[in-house]
Formats: sequence, structure tokens, C-alpha cells
Amino acid sequence: MKPRNFLIIVCGIIGITGYQRAAAGNWLDANDGGKDKHGPVASSNTDKEEISAVLTAHDKNAIFSSAASFTFEVKNPTDAEQTGKVSYLVINEAGKVLHTDSVKVKIAKNSSEKYDFEIPESNPGFYRVNFMVNVTDYDDTTRRAFGIRPQEIRSPYERPADFDAFWQTAKDELAKVKPEYKVTLMPKLSTKTCNVYLIQMQSLDNITVRAWLTEPVVKDPKKKFAVILALPGYQIALPPMLTEDKDVAFITLNVRGQGNSREFFSPRKEEYVIHHIEDKNKYVMRGVIMDCIRAMDFIYARPEFKHDNIFVKGGSMGGYLAIATAGLDKRVNLCSAQSPIFADIRSLVTRVDFPINYINMYLKIQPGLTLNKILNNLDYFDAKNFAPNISCKFLMSIGLLDTYVPPTNDYVVFNSMTTNKKISIFKNLGHEVGPSYIKLEGAWMHDEFGLFY
Repeated sequence: MKPRNFLIIVCGIIGITGYQRAAAGNWLDANDGGKDKHGPVASSNTDKEEISAVLTAHDKNAIFSSAASFTFEVKNPTDAEQTGKVSYLVINEAGKVLHTDSVKVKIAKNSSEKYDFEIPESNPGFYRVNFMVNVTDYDDTTRRAFGIRPQEIRSPYERPADFDAFWQTAKDELAKVKPEYKVTLMPKLSTKTCNVYLIQMQSLDNITVRAWLTEPVVKDPKKKFAVILALPGYQIALPPMLTEDKDVAFITLNVRGQGNSREFFSPRKEEYVIHHIEDKNKYVMRGVIMDCIRAMDFIYARPEFKHDNIFVKGGSMGGYLAIATAGLDKRVNLCSAQSPIFADIRSLVTRVDFPINYINMYLKIQPGLTLNKILNNLDYFDAKNFAPNISCKFLMSIGLLDTYVPPTNDYVVFNSMTTNKKISIFKNLGHEVGPSYIKLEGAWMHDEFGLFY
């Protein structure tokens, strides 16, 4: 049997894409295939195609158990012989150059040549590699990344001893807040096949949060739906999601301070992630994560939902929130996280700009506050510390060229899990996923929940 045609959300995976493309630096603009196109410097024959280079990893995911190996092909469709060199440079995530090598080349006119490179074995982790071609009429750099035994990657930083107690206290406080659910049909947003509802509910600190519910129009009034709870990227307003799938209802949650949940909390984008960061009991993410738990409460309060068919998913911050929700709430049946942020936060300090730049700016205006104090608080919000508590089946995607969350960091999270888990690697992408992952998510959910024609 084939899974039915299924429309699924890319839940804010590019929650901070605009910022990411500006900050990509020395890694990659994922939209140009990872190349710096400096050439051709001059062309001896403008009627023919340009000289080009193609890099091929000797593993489909660019993951190796020992030495990494690549083939670098240079194509010369011109009528001029090309001479010069091809070379590579390997850099670790701290920016230190580890390995370099080069070979002299001579490429006849109207021909191509392939050059095999084996990069010396490194420690478990991920590395950037730049392959360069410098010949008579052409200069080009192809930027990629590769991994060495990522299953061995572990964080050197411990989980707080009272981590579980801290979050149990938050859940206990949430339980004391009456949810006061309000569900309002939105006729102008509904279609012949879907009814769209606005959800309003009270969350931690009695803050109002809102979400969109989309339910298929069906003839059977007793029909029960599987549920997808979609969680948002950073400062992303999730809209209602229409579906043609008669078995699935969508809930797109806008956590406090985002989308249509900004009524009582509306910080600027750069202030959101540092709001009360100096106090773990008041930090914005404590409330945000409880908003997700409240959404789970809503699902369980609705009789039309299958309470054993709940799929929680998201990308970027939404992926992080999916991990936190699944780690804190055993009612989650499936979980998917696309490039989750806040992964092994302490090691992000030397590797990325977001959210470290915002934290550093905040430190400048808070006398007496130290980075160590902030990191001590953020230990309670680290994705890797929620991960060991996840018991449902889990799916993750990572991009090897991600400048927000280096693949090493997301592998720390993945390796912290003991549940049934799978990972999908996109070797040539950054903070995003390919269409294949969206299809995989849909097929995986339908298979696990037994939703077929």
C-alpha cells in the first residue's frame, strides 16, 4: 500500500535564514552549490562553455571512518591548454588549518582531468575543506565539509544534576494555570476540504498564546485524526496549514512573542533570545517550552484527536522545541527535528555568531553579569540535555554546511539519545533541508501511524 498524498510543513527550518545568509562567512552560500566563482579570469574562446570543476566525495554523505577521500575533476571545454595547480585546505571548526596539499596540472584543450585526494585521518568530528583550481584562464574554490566517525562525538559538558527537577517545577507551575481554551472557526480561512480554527489558551505566567488548527472536512462526525504539532523557527509566524489528507489534523503553534502570540510579550528580534537570560527561572525559553507542553495539553483535551498518534516537528528553533517537548512529555509519539539550534550550547561560543553575538551585546549593558553565569543558566535549556529523556521514535536532519548549528553540535544531541532514532545528512546544504526529507517525514509518519488508502 502507498501512503496517501500528504502535504507537510517545513516548520520554520529557515527561521533565521536571512541572518544566516548574511553571516555565512567562510562556509557556504547553499544556493550556489558551495562555489566561489572567481573565474574564468580570461577566456580564449567565448563561443564555448566555461572551464568548470566538480568535487565528488567518496561517500554519499561525506562521512568517513578514517581518511576522507575526494575526486576533483576539472573540465576544460576551451581550445586552450590549461596549466597550473589544484589544491585543498582542511580547517577544523575552530578555524585552524589542519592539512593542505596540491598537485601541478596540465589539462589539454577540449578535455577533462580527474585528481584523487586522500585527506589524512583526523579525530572524530566535522571539518571544512576548500578545493581550489588555479589554471591559466580560471580560478575557482569549492567549499564542502566532511565528517569522521561522528557516532563517537560526545560533549565534554555535564548535564545539571537537577535538570529534571528544574523542568518538573516548570510543569507543575504550568499545571496550576487554567488553560481556558478558546477555539474559533475562521470561515474566511477555511476551504471546502479544510476547516481552520483559531486556538487561544493560557500558558505559563498566564500569558496568552495562540495557534492554528486545521481539520479535514469529513462526513463521519466521530472521525478521529492523527495530529501534527508544528513548532516555529526563531521569530517566525506560523500560518494555518491546509491539507488534503483526510486522516491528519495540523496544529501550528505560535509561542509567546511570535506570530499572533505577541499581544502580551513582543520583544524585538535581537532581544528575544536574551530576554531574562540572566535568570533561568525567568528566561524566555522556559515559558516558550511550556507553551509547547500546553499545546500538548490541548491535543489531549480534544476528543477528535488520536492521542496515540501525535507527531511533533519543527526546524531550527522549532527543531529545538520539538526535542525539548519530546524530552519533557511522554505523550509525544513521533518527533522530527530539522537542524535544531541550542545544541551543546557551551561549544557554540567559539563556533557561531547566533545567539552568541546577542549574548555578548547583552553582557556589555549588564554590569556584573558574566558569560559563565549565562552559560550556567543555559545548561538547563541545552538540546543535548533534553535528548536522553526522549523515548519516542525520532528523526533528525543536519546540513554539513550549517553555520548556525555546526554538525558536530547536532551530532552531540543525536548521540545523547537512546531511543529508536535516524539521521538524514545533507552534505551540500546549510541551515535547511532538501525536499527528500519532507517526503521522508510524511512517509515515516504515515507508516508509523498506519495511515494508508
